[in-house]
Amino acid sequence: MDVRGRVRAFDRFQRRHAAAAIPIAVLRTHSDQGAGNAAALIAYWAFFSLFPLLLVFVSILGFVLQGDPAAQRTIEQSALSRFPIFGVHPGALRGSGIGLAIGLAGTLLSGLGVTLATENALQTVYMVPRTRRPSFLSARWRGLKLLVAAGLLQVLSTVASGVVSGGFGGPVLVVAGIALSLLLNLALFFVVFRVLIPGVVRLRELWPGIVIAAVGWEVLQSVGGLYVAHVVKGAGQTYGSFATVIGLLAWLYLGARVVVYAAEINVVVTRQLWPRSILDPPEAADRRVRAALAKLEERDAHETVTVAFHPAAPENVDPPLEPTYTVAPKPEPGESAADPAARGAGSARADD
Repeated sequence: MDVRGRVRAFDRFQRRHAAAAIPIAVLRTHSDQGAGNAAALIAYWAFFSLFPLLLVFVSILGFVLQGDPAAQRTIEQSALSRFPIFGVHPGALRGSGIGLAIGLAGTLLSGLGVTLATENALQTVYMVPRTRRPSFLSARWRGLKLLVAAGLLQVLSTVASGVVSGGFGGPVLVVAGIALSLLLNLALFFVVFRVLIPGVVRLRELWPGIVIAAVGWEVLQSVGGLYVAHVVKGAGQTYGSFATVIGLLAWLYLGARVVVYAAEINVVVTRQLWPRSILDPPEAADRRVRAALAKLEERDAHETVTVAFHPAAPENVDPPLEPTYTVAPKPEPGESAADPAARGAGSARADD
């Protein structure tokens, strides 16, 4: 079976049809940017932030429910008991001033880690040059503001989604909960995208990604509620702890991927970065993406990265000394073409 021939045939097909070319372009651009690692970093900080947040939650509940053993037992026997922070013994729910202070500090630091990781991911996806990105202090200040606004919206959205997944109040309330949760998610991602992506990207270019992220997040919230209701609650003590941790990690990672892919789809569609090539020859979108990624490495106003494209060297010519981008069959107007023979001669002289 000629695998390469089949791949080449599919490559020719997807270059001519937008329905296939856009998903391929999204995957290619996502891979070129290393955005999968950025999503994993977001999920790591999000998972890490849950535990100090739960410590705050437990400390506050301990103060509020002090003197109400029945309410404390209800909390301790719920799905939250699967978290190690609640312990396995009755009476573990107690208020603590030290625990509250540690939880607040940990929540702030880990929450800033989430916002900074998300900011870096989105700005890489939108290929914002480093010289146009906020400074060290500015990034953390805007991250703090986002943490307050997005945290409130996320709590409200989660409550509305919980009503949906819990099936409370009949179909009318479920539909209302879905609509309210979706609106809150739209507001949440509007704030996230607008705050974390500099003004060099126009607002109208952000809306498709905001809508995709909001819908995807709504689906994940509903699925997460069903997972807790039907899997975690029905699991044994040991298995339930594993189910909680694995489920949380998977849910947070999928959530991060939804946000990153929503931004990626947005960039590819609004900037017309398709079709992308699977095999040679490269397309114009390949050159645009690679040039933009190279320009990302400009660190200050005193540094300029110049990108030049040239035809691939013939097979009988030594490869160039430095990695280069290739374009076939010849450079476009304004592109710099290196002489393959000269590169081969230079390589030969270096070997001598």
